[in-house]
This record gives sequence, C-alpha cells and structure tokens, in this order.
Amino acid sequence: MSELTPEVDGTHDPERHSWVQSANGPGTDFPLQNLPLGVGRTPGGKITVLTAIGDEVLDLQRVAAAGLLDADPGLLTGAEGMGRLLARTPDELTAIRQALVGLLERGSAAEATIRDSEGMLRPAAAVTLLTPTRIGSFTDFFAGIHHARAASKALGRSGDLGANYRWVPIAYQSRGSTVRASGADVRRPTGQLPGPDGAPIHAPCAMLDFELELGIFVGNGTTVGEPVPIAQAPRHIAGFCLLNDWSARDIQRWEMTPLGPFLSKNFATTISPWLVTPDALRPFRVPVMERGGGDPPPLPYLWDAWDQAHGGVAIELSIWLRTADMRARDENRALVVRSDARYLYWTPAQMLAHHTSGGCDLQTGGMLRAPKPVTPLWGAPVSAAVRSSVWE
Repeated sequence: MSELTPEVDGTHDPERHSWVQSANGPGTDFPLQNLPLGVGRTPGGKITVLTAIGDEVLDLQRVAAAGLLDADPGLLTGAEGMGRLLARTPDELTAIRQALVGLLERGSAAEATIRDSEGMLRPAAAVTLLTPTRIGSFTDFFAGIHHARAASKALGRSGDLGANYRWVPIAYQSRGSTVRASGADVRRPTGQLPGPDGAPIHAPCAMLDFELELGIFVGNGTTVGEPVPIAQAPRHIAGFCLLNDWSARDIQRWEMTPLGPFLSKNFATTISPWLVTPDALRPFRVPVMERGGGDPPPLPYLWDAWDQAHGGVAIELSIWLRTADMRARDENRALVVRSDARYLYWTPAQMLAHHTSGGCDLQTGGMLRAPKPVTPLWGAPVSAAVRSSVWE
C-alpha cells in the first residue's frame, strides 16, 4: 500500500481565511487552501520561487531569508529553484505547505512582518511568471480512452483502438525544449503535408489545433534501472498544471505513420505557470474510472488497492475560446468542451509506474502529459466562427 493518504487536514478547512483579502470569497482561483507553486521574475530582475495567494504572490526566498520558513533561501532562487524544492521528500513539502498556511491565515503573527518587508508580498501583475521547472523530459500519454477514440476518428480512422490500449498506458517521448508558460507566442509551424495533386508540399500548417490536457510534474527523481513500484509512484508526483497541446493536424495526418507525430507536435506546448500540489488536491481524490465490462484488469505491476480507491483526481476542465474575430464583433467567448480528470483511463500513478518499469529514470521537474478525458456527452457545440479560427 502507498504511504500517502487521501485524508484532508487543517490546511483544507474551508472556514480558514487569509489576511490577504483577495484570497477570500468564491471568485478567487488562489484561496488559502490552494497555495500553488510557481517561478517568476520580479521587477528587479530576480528569479525566485513563489506561491500565489489571491491576487498577490509571496516570494519564498525572502520568506526563508526572514526565518519564517524552514528552507535554505539560496536554494529558492534562479530558474533551478523549483527543481531544488521539488526534489525534497513529500513529507518535507507537506510541512512547507502547512507553514505557508500558518503564515498567511487570518490572525497570523507573521502578517506585519510580511507586509512590512519590501518585496516579500507583491501584486501578481508585477511579476513575470515563467515555466515552473526546466523540463528536460516530457512524456506524452494517451491516457483518456474517450479522447483516444475521438482522435482516431479525427485522423480518418474508425475510432477503434489497438488491442494493447486496455492493457498498457500508451505514450511517446515529446519535446521538452518547446514547453512554455501560458501566454507565450505560438508560431504557426511549417511542415510537409499532402498537396492538391496527392504529392506532398512543404507549407504552413492550415489546420492548427490545441487540446486541453493535464500536466503532471515529477518530484524526487530516480536512478536508471530502478523501476518505481506503483504503491510508491504517488510519492514521485510533485504537482499538476493545465496544459495546451498544440497540434498541426494536417501535418500530423501525413507524417505519423508508422512511428507517430513529429513536427506536428514538437513546435509548442503551453502550460499554466502554477503547479498545484498533491496536498492541495487531497479533498478531490476519487476512485479510478470504472472500466467497461469487457475490459481486462490492469497487470499486477499497474494495480494497487490504494490507487484504485483514491488514484483519480476530480478536476473540472473546460475550454473557452474567444478569437480576435469574435472580439472585433463583441461576441462572448464560446464553450468548446467540458470534462473532468476523474475520467482518465489510466491514473497518474499507473502512468509513472509504467514509465519506469523498463528501467527509465525520472528527472526532478520532468513532466508527464495526460490528455483531456472528454466523454462524448460532455462535448459542446462550437460555432462555425470558432471552428474556422482554430483550424485556420
């Protein structure tokens, strides 16, 4: 059994509020119970590890330097600061979360110190948020069965899945160097695609698409040749983020047989700059998605009782789109799709355990990607204007 538990603690109490007023109330993404981690460049040019609280960000390097946090302040600066933080044990990261809640909750004795210390707490708008880690490795999993069927149909296939899909978490190695924080420019790629007479041409992509995904960050790394048992896999997951997988669909259709996509997928991936910790998501752990009656049970190395009971994560996911043309016509944004991460066919722990089962190591700050687990019933109708803006 895993050493982790899904049990909530005092940091999840909805009745606890922060002295940072913007963190209280239903309109905030960053209440006291969240406290995601990120990396940002301050107005003075310093790169440091941050946590979000309401409309503000707390500089963890300055907090540690003031003796308010049990961490070496020198390890929380620079682009590698997050990697050094995530390399700590889950228990140490839990202790840091508990300390931050204590510092930021209403009535904290540290409020005056934090308010009076220049640059320790500042408006989020004053900081340039960066990619949270140096993503040296990026593995792209095909873990949502409804998404897999829809993708098969979109690429001109029947929608049927290979015989191996229900037995093994399917994945390929993607491009870590082109992962960028949300808001980065995405340039339309050029590649080889079928021409009007059947012969290929080299031209800009005419069918640019994106997918809503869930990014999974690796915490403490492992050694080559040492698989991670599934019961221990959750201890190597440091956090989750939203992810947009940009795809050149016309290039993909031409190039992907027999080895899979290449230029159609490696030009851009954008992620939310905030990493939501497993501790923050404890209240949202749920049982795994129920498999179809004819689907086989996972092989022993992919099966764990704790993971079956708590390995799912209930995170509501949606895509809302408002294009430049829609803004010019003063049209409201349109709902493209809505789903929930609880409907992943393979859990994050199963993906990680399989990833290492052949001896591949995990690198701290690396990332796994799980596709949106959209079910056919949750797809939303999209106007022609939106479809045109996405695909053209």
